[in-house]
Amino acid sequence: MKNLLENISNPTDLRKLNPEQLPQLANELRAFIIDIVATKEGHLGASLGVVELTIALHYLFDTPNDLLVWDVGHQAYGHKILTGRKDVFHTNRQFGGIAGFPSRKESKFDAFGVGHSSTSISAALGMAIASNLKGATEKQHIAVIGDASIASGMAFEALNHAGVSKANLLIILNDNAIGIDPAVGALKEYLTKVKTDKKLAAQNNIIKALNFDYSGPIDGHDLPKILSELKRLKSVKGPKFLHIITKKGKGLQQAEDDQVTYHAPGKFDKISGERIKTEKNEYTKYQDVFGETIVELATKNDKIIAITPAMLTGSSLKLMLQKYPKRTFDVGIAEQHAVTLAAGIATQGLVPFCNIYSTFLQRAYDQIIHDVALQNLPVIFCLDRAGLVGEDGATHHGVFDLAYLRCIPNLIVFAPRNEIELRNILYTAQLGLKNPIAIRYPRGTGVIIDWKKPFEKIEIGNGVQLKKGNKIAILSIGTIAKNVSEALELVNDNSDFSHYDMRFIKPLDEKLLHTIFSTYKSIITIEDGTVKGGFGSAILEFSAENEYQNKVKVLGISDEFIEHGRVFKLQQKLGLDANNLANLFKKF
Repeated sequence: MKNLLENISNPTDLRKLNPEQLPQLANELRAFIIDIVATKEGHLGASLGVVELTIALHYLFDTPNDLLVWDVGHQAYGHKILTGRKDVFHTNRQFGGIAGFPSRKESKFDAFGVGHSSTSISAALGMAIASNLKGATEKQHIAVIGDASIASGMAFEALNHAGVSKANLLIILNDNAIGIDPAVGALKEYLTKVKTDKKLAAQNNIIKALNFDYSGPIDGHDLPKILSELKRLKSVKGPKFLHIITKKGKGLQQAEDDQVTYHAPGKFDKISGERIKTEKNEYTKYQDVFGETIVELATKNDKIIAITPAMLTGSSLKLMLQKYPKRTFDVGIAEQHAVTLAAGIATQGLVPFCNIYSTFLQRAYDQIIHDVALQNLPVIFCLDRAGLVGEDGATHHGVFDLAYLRCIPNLIVFAPRNEIELRNILYTAQLGLKNPIAIRYPRGTGVIIDWKKPFEKIEIGNGVQLKKGNKIAILSIGTIAKNVSEALELVNDNSDFSHYDMRFIKPLDEKLLHTIFSTYKSIITIEDGTVKGGFGSAILEFSAENEYQNKVKVLGISDEFIEHGRVFKLQQKLGLDANNLANLFKKF
C-alpha cells in the first residue's frame, strides 16, 4: 500500500486525497508521531487522541487563511507534521529545533502561540471580531480546547462573551476526561452525563444556554462523522460548539491504559509501547522532596491543607492525596481560584500549602497581591519548576518569579539551595508564620542523597556563608549555588573568593550585606531568574540606598525569552554553567 504521509508537506497536499484515504493517513500519522516521540521524547498521549480531528480540520478548512488555534498545544504534534514541519519534527523540543508548542514565529499555520491553558477561545474570538471589523465575514476561526482547560475561569469568560457576539467562531471541545491528571469538578461530571444522556445533550445543555449552536457529542475517531459535522458547521454563522469524544493515547495500548504516565512518557519502545528503563538516579526530585515532606508534616499538624491547580502528579501532591484525601484539593486548571481558596482557608486558622508551578503562578498575580499579601494571610506558596525548566521552553521557564514577587509587601521569598534547605523551610513555614511566604525550587533532582534529616527551624531573613575568601564576594540565591561551587573548584587559586547563599530575596539579610559590602570591593550576584528586577537588582538597590561604591556584577537570565533545550545547554548559552562561571571568575 502506498504511503500517503510521505507525499504530504502541507494542507494543500492533504486536500488532494479522497475522503476514503483519510483513515489510512490517520494510521500513518499516529505511527509517525509514535516513531519520533519514542526516541526523542515529548508529549505523546494528547496528540495521538486528536489525529482524526487534526486531519479533518486541515482537510476541510482553508488553513492558514482560516485561523486554527490550539489550546495549550500538547495535542498539536499532528498539526505540526501536516503543516510543513514533518522533516524537522525529529528536532521537536530540542535545543535549536522546533518548539514543543505552537509558535507564531515558527509557522504561519500557528495562528496563536500557546503553552498555558484556556487561552484558545479568547484568542480565536478576538480574531473573529477583527475579521468582522475588516469585512472578512467568510473567514473561519476555530478553537480546539480540552475538557480540563474549558473548566478554567478564562475559558468561561470567553464563552460568556462569544455567546452574545456575532463572531464566526467554532469551538471544538476535545473531551477525553483527562488533562495531565484526570479532569475534576462539576463541569467534568456534567460532560460525563452528556455523553450517555442524549436528552440532556439535546435539551438541558449549558452550552446551548450560552447561545451557541451546539452539536454532539460525536465520536472523535470517526473520520466520516467528523468530516460531515465540520462541513455542516462551516455554513452555520455565528458562535458554534462541537463536542467530540476522544481517547487520549489512541493507537498505543499502553498510552490508552496509563494516560497519566504516557502524557509525556520519556523514551519507549515504539512497537511494544513499554517505557525504556533509565538508570535509577541516586538523587531525589525536588517535587518528591516536597511531596514526602508535606505528608510527614501533615501527619503531625492536622491544620495543614494542600491545594494544587491540576498538578497533583507534577507537584507530587498525589502522595498527600493518598494519605489525606480530605485535606488535599485539586481545583482543576484554576490558578486564580487556587490562590484565593488558600487565602480563605488561611483566614480560618488552617495552614494552606498552595503548590503551583512558577510559570503558572503568573496567572494568579492579582490574587497574590489583593487576596493574600494585602491582608497578610499566611499562605505558603510552593513554586515548583522555578528557573529554567528545559524542553518545554519559553512558556514554561519559571524565571520571572523572583522579580514579580519581591516587589509585593508582606511577602517572604525564599529559594533553597538543596533538599535539606527545602525540607527545613517547609517545616519552618507551618510553625506559625505571620506572613505569606513563597518557596521556589527547580524541576529535576537535587544534590544530596541522604536528605531526610531531622527538621531545623530557619531564621527568616538569614543568609549563610558557604566559602570564605579574601577579595571577591559571590552572592547566589537558590540551587544555582551548585554551579558556583563547582566553578570555584575549577579556579586554581580560589582563595580570593567568598561564596554566600543569601537564601531570602525578601527580606534581605541586610546585616550580612553590610558586612559583605564593607569587606569586599567586588561583588558578583548569580541567579537563575531574570536580571531585570530580580535578586541582583535587589542587591544593587541595597548598595544605592546605603551609598556603597563597590563594583557589582549581576549574572542571571538575560532580558529575553529563553528558547527550549536541556537545562545544561541553556545554562551554557547564558554563561551560567560551571565552566563559563569559572572563566568569568578568573577574569574578574
